Amino acid sequence: LEETEEYRVYTTQWGATKKDWLHATSTPQYLDFAVKDPDSWAKAKERMQPDPERIDWARLKREYRSWREQGDWISAAFWFGFEVTYSHMVGVPLFLAMVERPEWVIDMVNTMLDLSIALFDMVWEAGYHFDQVNWWNDMGYKGAQFMSVQMYRDLFKLADRRAAEWAHGRGLKVYYHSCGNVNPFVPELIDAGVDMLNPMEVKAGMDPLALKAKYGQQLAFHGGLNAMLYDPPERMWAEMERVIPAMKENGGYVIGTDHSIPDSVSLDQYRQFVSLAKRLGSYD
Repeated sequence: LEETEEYRVYTTQWGATKKDWLHATSTPQYLDFAVKDPDSWAKAKERMQPDPERIDWARLKREYRSWREQGDWISAAFWFGFEVTYSHMVGVPLFLAMVERPEWVIDMVNTMLDLSIALFDMVWEAGYHFDQVNWWNDMGYKGAQFMSVQMYRDLFKLADRRAAEWAHGRGLKVYYHSCGNVNPFVPELIDAGVDMLNPMEVKAGMDPLALKAKYGQQLAFHGGLNAMLYDPPERMWAEMERVIPAMKENGGYVIGTDHSIPDSVSLDQYRQFVSLAKRLGSYD
């Protein structure tokens, strides 16, 4: 829609109009949404059909065999839930709808999950198998959550459970990404069938060591290294020395930062991160 030396404005395939900086790293600014109310949702819903043409069969035919030969861990990403509905389809009005029109919210979540399941059924039945399913569902921010535990149960938990049951029925693991402080939701996620939680955002109030101590027999973890400690990098090395040995005890931990790596981190610094992660994460 618009592009300058500093930013780009465009509309995504989900009808969200976004503004991205070109000269800096940042989260996008959402400007508008095609889905604003139940009427506009009804028009979008008509198009959400499980057409095989949605699947990139050419890429699967080209790359799937090499993935398996290399021993890659293959993940399939579902597209549904609170974050997807908020960030890509409705925006702020979703919060009002969660209180005033819960049936509309549930319909959007279930429709998107139905579409994901139908498409992955096609992929699976064609012989392209994977090892886990994952989905993104940021339900927290710094120090708190976007909704109560009861509202999560009423609006989103059943869909999470249905997705997990679909995965477990095929012998797959369930990987759940939820940024922010999601501490109150962790028992609910375990009950819904989640196997691994990411990213354990430290600056928002998540404590990976406390989570490991409390839920380590029921849940695996990925992340938990505060990305803000990269400057200076020596703070990150010290944090890795503190966190990784405890998190890797008895397994169930994948090393990673709790957010995107800042673009101020040099390639050499990142190589140091990888080297230290290999040393601290080894069981030799």
